[in-house]
Amino acid sequence: MSYAVKEIFLTLQGEGYFAGRTAVFCRFSGCNLWSGQEKDRATAICQFCDTDFVGMDGSGGGRFEDANSLAIAIEKHWGERDTSYRFVVFTGGEPLLQLDKSLIDVLKKKGFFIAVETNGTMLVPKGVDWICVSPKQGAALMQMHGDELKLVYPQEAMNPQKFESLSFKSFRLQPRDDEQRDKHLRQAIQYCQDHPKWYLSLQTHKLIGIP
Repeated sequence: MSYAVKEIFLTLQGEGYFAGRTAVFCRFSGCNLWSGQEKDRATAICQFCDTDFVGMDGSGGGRFEDANSLAIAIEKHWGERDTSYRFVVFTGGEPLLQLDKSLIDVLKKKGFFIAVETNGTMLVPKGVDWICVSPKQGAALMQMHGDELKLVYPQEAMNPQKFESLSFKSFRLQPRDDEQRDKHLRQAIQYCQDHPKWYLSLQTHKLIGIP
């Protein structure tokens, strides 16, 4: 299997449980909830995505013909840093359209801790170490368990309480980043204070100006 990758880069994880941890991000091209084209946003299932996942023209991006070649590219971005802390985050778009057992197996042999950020409409392959699911209104949730449930808030008809019975270790609200972001932040803060099972998740990479 070949892989279409938008970009690969070294950064700090900006949000959720591992915020602040050094990571290689591998952003796959494509998503099953939006084409990535602005002309299609209004009719897409997910209308608030803030990420460019179209094409393979980002830094480190391209077409990788097999799992080994992509794993080598990820390893090069980690560089000479301590191998005990090797950490890769697969994201998109929707990474589960492409992330498979072959790639997972090669990266595990290289000592990587593997995380995935998914919309939960597809099941996560075995071998992934950290599963972060971000449900979207109008999309059927298939991945009903994992490590972190991160809900972009608010979403119409998406009461956070409906997810509390699912088998996740951590529940996080992330304020929706649009023209009303300040209002959404206040709403998320209030909700977390009223429902302490939920933690506030901020996109700290945007606050400090890193990818």
